[in-house]
Amino acid sequence: MSSSFLSELMRILLCAFVLSVRSSFEKKVLVHGAQITFAVSSLSPSVNCTASTNNVNSTLKLVHKYGPCSQLFDGGPINHTQVLLEDMARVKWIQSKIFNSISGTSDLKESNVSLPASNSTNGGGYVVTIGLGTPTKDLTLLFDTGSALTWTQCEPCISCYSQAEPIFDPSNSSSYANISCFAPSCIGLASGTGELPGCSGSRCIYGTGYGDGSSTVGLFATETLTLSPTDVITNFEFGCGQNNGGLFDGYAGLLGLARDPISIIEQTATKYGRYFSYCLPPSTSAPGYLTFGRDKVTSPSLSFTPMVTVAQNPLFYGIKIIGISVDGKPLSIPSTVFSNASTIIDSGTTVTQLPPTAYTALRSAFREAMANYTSAPPFEPLDTCYDFSGVSTFTGPVITFTFDGPINIDLDLSGMFYVVDVSQVCLAFVAGADDFAIYGNTQQRTFEVVYDVAGGQIGFGAKACL
Repeated sequence: MSSSFLSELMRILLCAFVLSVRSSFEKKVLVHGAQITFAVSSLSPSVNCTASTNNVNSTLKLVHKYGPCSQLFDGGPINHTQVLLEDMARVKWIQSKIFNSISGTSDLKESNVSLPASNSTNGGGYVVTIGLGTPTKDLTLLFDTGSALTWTQCEPCISCYSQAEPIFDPSNSSSYANISCFAPSCIGLASGTGELPGCSGSRCIYGTGYGDGSSTVGLFATETLTLSPTDVITNFEFGCGQNNGGLFDGYAGLLGLARDPISIIEQTATKYGRYFSYCLPPSTSAPGYLTFGRDKVTSPSLSFTPMVTVAQNPLFYGIKIIGISVDGKPLSIPSTVFSNASTIIDSGTTVTQLPPTAYTALRSAFREAMANYTSAPPFEPLDTCYDFSGVSTFTGPVITFTFDGPINIDLDLSGMFYVVDVSQVCLAFVAGADDFAIYGNTQQRTFEVVYDVAGGQIGFGAKACL
């Protein structure tokens, strides 16, 4: 074999290698413009309840409250109409918390706990299991970045709803203690609950409502909170609810992660540095996780955007949207559409609420990109749906959100669609108010979402729980 032939062969191989590297680089750069082909079967994955992270300490398994991995699961299919009605109720509740003022004083015996023909404000939320008391009792709580107070139902009940576990009885715990009316944390409760505290003798009474008639009222107290065998928080301040009602469904209470002194984030600031993250799974049939502390982050790479303070109610986590792209093409949305709207990121809102101008542009571009596929009837409030029952694969555009930084976040397939069934797969966005937007939990799926409260930033790490 001649040396000239070997030289030519080496040149060809080198060129092939360079082209391969260049192609990979170009694909990486153009990921925001790529269309991706999906298997229709991936829209309805099989049940897999194995935990998605190997971390044990400071990490809680997180599951959809209606999914088969939840102990609240009733064995039947998810009622999607109910989920989306609850979602609309939650949006209205958040709007009322942002735009309305603090209400009156809490009263343990006279609180107005009603059971309206309405829908829960907890939407398509996720639950975790914590331990409370000494000895510890496991309780399933809805985790909520839009609420500050952690509370659970307590004996003796004046009015309690049905829940999966036995109701917590503080008389059986050696570490329970009531908080005085005159304690600073009692006096400051209103910023986290939206209601002024009350007194029963010298005991502090909390109360908070959720906009749909659901509410909880009870004793404000301290207790030992257990996240894992090595993560035990003593003297944790929480609501011991004795008068609870409305539309809560099966879980024992709420785990509050909002921006307020009473939230678990502030109460554990010394231990975890005001830093937590979660990953919402790609479907209701799989688990994700909720983690406390900086050293427990699992994503290899994170992109951060500034955390914005919502002037009307700093309890919520604000975020700034710069723009949206579909198939790599920036949508023609005036910058004032987002700059004039207060935007929050929320763990309990199912579908993202966009200002109408932004939603209309997104819907038009998405429909154009999906023109080759059969439309399906709307599923209120979702108005752009497709029937994939006759195909095995489909090719869809990537939806990219650009947040302040700027950072570009390419949504996962599970973050673009709300799947009623394979014959009704809907774009998971709706038009909301002109002056308000919510980045919902569907769009957050499979991302590790990091809340660096101390550092004033929110991070996104892709493919953290697939």
